Amino acid sequence: MTDRLPALFALDPVYLPKLFPEPNLRRLQAVLDIDPDHVVRDFGDPRAAEALAETEVLVTGWGAPPLDPETLARAGKLRAILHSAGSVQWVDRAVHERGIAVSSAADANAVPVAEYTLGTILLAGKNLFGLRDRFRAERGFVIGQDHTDSGNYGRTIGLIGASRIGRRVIELLRHFDFEVLLADPHVAPEEADRLGVRLVGLDKLFAASDIVSVHAPDLPETRRLVNAERLAAMKDGAVLINTARGALVDTDALVAELATGRISAIIDVTDPEPLPPASPLFDLPNLFLTPHVAGSQGNELARMGRFIIEEAERLAAGEPLVHAVDPRLLSIQA
Repeated sequence: MTDRLPALFALDPVYLPKLFPEPNLRRLQAVLDIDPDHVVRDFGDPRAAEALAETEVLVTGWGAPPLDPETLARAGKLRAILHSAGSVQWVDRAVHERGIAVSSAADANAVPVAEYTLGTILLAGKNLFGLRDRFRAERGFVIGQDHTDSGNYGRTIGLIGASRIGRRVIELLRHFDFEVLLADPHVAPEEADRLGVRLVGLDKLFAASDIVSVHAPDLPETRRLVNAERLAAMKDGAVLINTARGALVDTDALVAELATGRISAIIDVTDPEPLPPASPLFDLPNLFLTPHVAGSQGNELARMGRFIIEEAERLAAGEPLVHAVDPRLLSIQA
C-alpha cells in the first residue's frame, strides 16, 4: 500500500510482540507504514534520525526515548504520538504547543487495575486474608461457625480520586451492596450524583470507610496524602488498598499503624520502589504485598496494543482520536 501513514516504533523492543502480536501487527501495518524490525531507543542514532524526519506517526510505549524540543525540531512531518502505555507526562510540552495529537492507552491499562481493586475489595471485605491465616495457624475450623468480622453486605468503600481507574472501580462496585464514598476536589456534587457515589472530604472518608482504595495521581499536592493522622482515623479492622503510586502513602506511618494490628493493607505500589530487602513491609502479617502487578501484565498488554491500533485506524480515516490527551488536564493527571 502506498497510502499508509509513515510511522516509527519508539519503545523498549521487549514489549513489541506483547503489545502487537500477530495478527494485530498486520492490522496496524494496514494503516501505518511501520517496520517492527526498526524500534528506536535513541533518536540521536543516525538511522533513527533519518526515519524521524519522514515520520508522521510515532508509536511509543514503555522505554520510549525522550522527545525533547531539539529532537522534535527534526520531526517536521510528525502529526501524532500514539502511546501504547499509560502516562504521557514524559512528552515535552513543545509537542502539545505544536499541535501534535497525543493519544494514550491509559484507559486500557485502567481495566486490570480496576479488576485487581475489585478483587481485593471483595477478598478484604470477606476477611479472607485473616481467615486464611487463622485456618493455617489452627489447622482446622468448625463447620457452620459464624465469622462476625467477615462479609461484604453493606460495607462502606471509600475511593480517593475519580481518575480513569477510580471511575472504572465505581462502575464495577455498582453490582454489589456497598455504600461508595468519593473524595476528589475536582468532582462537583452533581457529577458525584451521576456517578452514584457520596462526595465527602478526605478526613471523613478515612473515618467512615471499611475499605479505603487510593486512585489519585502522583502530584506534588498528593504526596503523603495518606498520612499518620488519616491512618489513625481509620476504623478498627479497616483495610487500605493502594494501586496508585507509593508516594501517596507515608510508608513510615503505614508501617507504624500496621504494627499495632489495628488495620490491614493491600499494597501493590511502594515508596521506594522497588523496596529494599530489609523493608519491614515484607514481614508485616496484616499486609498483603504484591510487586506492582495490578496494571497490564502478560496477555493484557495486547489490549493496550488494540487501543493504539484502533486509534491509528481513526487517524488514517481522518476521524477524531477517541483517547486523545487533553493538555489542559495534564496538571491534574498522572
